[in-house]
Amino acid sequence: MAARDEVLGQLLVDGGALPAGALAAARNEQRRSGRSLREVLLRQGAVGEARMARTLAAQLDLAFVEPPFRPEDAAIRRIDAAVARAKGVLPLTVEGRLLKVAMADPLDTALIDDLSFQSGCHVEAVVAAESALAEGVLKAYGGALPELLEGLDAAAAPAPAADARRLEEEAAATPIVRIVDHIIASAMDSRASDIHIEAVGTGSRVRLRVDGGLVTATELPPGTHRAAISRVKIMAGLDISVRRRPQDGGFTTRRGSAEVTVRVSTIPTPEGEKAVLRLLDPGEAPPDLSSLGLSSHDLGRLRSILRRRQGVLIAAGPTGSGKTTTLSGAVSELSRGTINIVTLEDPVEYRFPGVAQMEIDRRAGVDFPSGLRAILRQDPDVILVGEIRDRETAEIAMSAAVTGHLVLTTIHTVDAPGAVVRLLEMGVPPFLVAGGLAGVVAQRLVRRQCSRCWGRGGGKCSACTDGYRGRSGVFEVLVVNDEIRTAVTSGASITALRALARRGGMGSMARDALRQVAQGVTTPHEAGDIIAVTRGATLHCSGCGATLPPESAGCPMCGRPRQSTCACGQPLDRRWRYCPACLRPA
Repeated sequence: MAARDEVLGQLLVDGGALPAGALAAARNEQRRSGRSLREVLLRQGAVGEARMARTLAAQLDLAFVEPPFRPEDAAIRRIDAAVARAKGVLPLTVEGRLLKVAMADPLDTALIDDLSFQSGCHVEAVVAAESALAEGVLKAYGGALPELLEGLDAAAAPAPAADARRLEEEAAATPIVRIVDHIIASAMDSRASDIHIEAVGTGSRVRLRVDGGLVTATELPPGTHRAAISRVKIMAGLDISVRRRPQDGGFTTRRGSAEVTVRVSTIPTPEGEKAVLRLLDPGEAPPDLSSLGLSSHDLGRLRSILRRRQGVLIAAGPTGSGKTTTLSGAVSELSRGTINIVTLEDPVEYRFPGVAQMEIDRRAGVDFPSGLRAILRQDPDVILVGEIRDRETAEIAMSAAVTGHLVLTTIHTVDAPGAVVRLLEMGVPPFLVAGGLAGVVAQRLVRRQCSRCWGRGGGKCSACTDGYRGRSGVFEVLVVNDEIRTAVTSGASITALRALARRGGMGSMARDALRQVAQGVTTPHEAGDIIAVTRGATLHCSGCGATLPPESAGCPMCGRPRQSTCACGQPLDRRWRYCPACLRPA
């Protein structure tokens, strides 16, 4: 693999498809993540798959083929369907003992040898783009799932009172094992973050969360749901005989060069158990903060907090908004120095070389407060705490920050100033919040426009979902200054904190979303969703709806006063008939 990666990189540079600097950066990421160079280059967008295929074909003096492919039936029969799907190869023609096969990686000589052995022919490789090949294989061989489902006996539905041994037998049946493996592999190929397996009627529905949205992947026939759930529970180390209470577990699996951690949660429902599988790829950790989509203004403010190496930096937002990814980008930057970084997570999502990472284990008595106390005895410079869930954890984190540590953590709030109020509502003393908090980065995620299909005028291509591929962060960064600390100590309202934060240079997530629309990163529809959910975090004119600057007297767009005022200067409530100060008619 290492030799093949070396040849691939050199061929792409020699062919002009890849700058030498981009190759060096990709090799650094390859060493960090353990992925193949090909996968790293495609994930980073350093070179497109079509450009890579064309360059390899030219450099190796091989033919390059484009869809539509027209494979001969005789050629199709030479290669087994399972091999073609798993390896992404498409036999095109056969003449005597010569079999022409389209493949994305012609440097894989071991695969060519295997295909020669299986087909009994001499294999001649031609080059094609990977996504185009996937479509060609699907058309030529069909999907794998229908074949697997044919092996199931739908009429043989298990009896409701089946014991643990019967459940194990059902879960170990070859078709069920292959179906569950296929579902997980398909989810990884689709870049899904979660798999939902739920009972629907007498059958089972499988849905995938891709780029934040749930899409139905397949439906399993009647009588298979409990067997599929039992198979997942066995893989996760759960008790298959327990079906009336929630359970949590996990396992690891591989897909190509990537090792993925799968966290499994099951709950009972009236229709049957539901399982959700969270796919965590340790190799997906961002290499730095600049890869997250931050504006230069917000990136500078965030890095200024990290350079101080003291205080609590909070990533705020709802579940699934990318908070852990942002803090992981910070850890990636900080870990390059000669400092001691320790993390406490539930679970560990990303792996960092040279960083001590500790996982919550409540069975062993390790929760966030006790784990954080133990870490403070490890002479840390930087501590990452997965989440602040209670007053005790918050107070320990703030105390650690006051004594000279940099603490990175997350919290669930609507915006950045809301994180300050949330800490106070937990019962953390105001003086401790004012003294320990260094800053808050609040965020949401928007879907990125697919560069392939939007670049050719919109629509949908084989590499994306509805014209989108991947997600980008939308941010606002609050830097705690002396003015905000004084306000926190004196018990200022969230409205006052927001006004002080804006005056101190904090932007808004709505404005950042519009910036990304202007730069072509996302669409107005995606930005509109962000504006809608963050609308309550800013002040708006009651007349035209425009955003009001902090401490403004009125709307700069329509001139409507922010608040009715008497001629004597007294602010008036709309319900009043007279001014309480001078008794003039209101």
